[in-house]
Amino acid sequence: MARRSSLRMEWSRGDASSADGLSYYRSRVTDEDAVLAACAVALADSDIVTDPDRIPTYKQDRSTGSAVGEPFAVVFPRTTEQVSAVMQAAHKYRVPVVPRGAGSGLSGGSNATDGSLIVCVEKMNKVLEVDVANGYVETQPGIFNTDLRDHVAGKGLWYAPDPASKDFCSIGGNVNTNAGGLCCVKYGVTRDAVLGLEVVLADGRITRLGRRTVKGVAGYDLAGLMVGSEGTLGIVTMARLRLRPLPPPPTTAVAVFPDLFSAGKAVEGIMSRLTPSMLEVMDRATITAVENWRPMGLDTSAEAMLIAQSDLPGETGSAEADALLEICERAGATEIYRSEDPEQGEMLLGARRMAIMALEAMGDWLLDDIAVPRSELARAMQMITEVSARNDVLIGTFGHAGDGNLHPTIVVPRG
Repeated sequence: MARRSSLRMEWSRGDASSADGLSYYRSRVTDEDAVLAACAVALADSDIVTDPDRIPTYKQDRSTGSAVGEPFAVVFPRTTEQVSAVMQAAHKYRVPVVPRGAGSGLSGGSNATDGSLIVCVEKMNKVLEVDVANGYVETQPGIFNTDLRDHVAGKGLWYAPDPASKDFCSIGGNVNTNAGGLCCVKYGVTRDAVLGLEVVLADGRITRLGRRTVKGVAGYDLAGLMVGSEGTLGIVTMARLRLRPLPPPPTTAVAVFPDLFSAGKAVEGIMSRLTPSMLEVMDRATITAVENWRPMGLDTSAEAMLIAQSDLPGETGSAEADALLEICERAGATEIYRSEDPEQGEMLLGARRMAIMALEAMGDWLLDDIAVPRSELARAMQMITEVSARNDVLIGTFGHAGDGNLHPTIVVPRG
């Protein structure tokens, strides 16, 4: 599976110079061939890749500095039954498997191990059912987050989790990493949206977990256990996801601050009184990186910027945005801005969504993912800034201020 599995660990490699060691290496070649033969029965030839020039495209995600091995093949199943056939063969011959979606992850979860088989679900990208009456969608795992959102929007419905990578990350990857997103402050992370899953286990068995109903409090939450397991427990082949009514166009509010503690005070005040649908933060290093990468008039002298949205309808949303900005002003904001225009709002929000790409463009990078109490948000950001100065290294910090989730990103010159 995504991490070195128990199936792989059952092998005793032995010394290649010994008879047992040579027998092991011969058996490995035989086992890989046997798995490929089984895959050839279940899958089309075009869905099996052994070309060494094509394999590298699929052997790692977008993370930097994480270990990457050499897989012997990549397969592209299109159905649950095909995934099951592949896993049965891999289990029988004890070949390690690494599941892969879109490869947009930043933690190395879909990186290959040596001698592994990559099972890529990118061709399993169909919406299977949208149940308007019961408020859920059933989808294959390979569909992009934004494509699913667009599909259900046509029926007046909305899928809430929206990672910054929503345009190029898959639902399967979202499930396996329990992805959050900018709206998580109000609507929760992926686990909060998962009603049920279809999963192929390591031995090829197909199991269905979860429920179709809104309420389901009896027994163990096995679907919830699978969410965030990063492919170590099985391969998700179908996700049943909770939908909500499509919200109205949001009102966007922006506030800039002369210091981090003023921004932290504003966050505490906002979250103790309001429920914004989004509350994001960027520090000065990140603001500067975005402005240098895509000039849009950001204030690079500000130590922090908050970007918030209210998705309440009509005047109610405007009133919530006004109340939010009033709190920011009392906390010490030097500039505030509000827009009810969806295009302007998306442009302002784009600054936050571009944060990782702007920092990535500056050199080699390592992104972290930390969570602190909201009351400690400013202190955490200040400590990161001090570490940056003390070590003379760029660290851009941004994240979900509303739930205390920060992404400090270390950037060093390439090479």
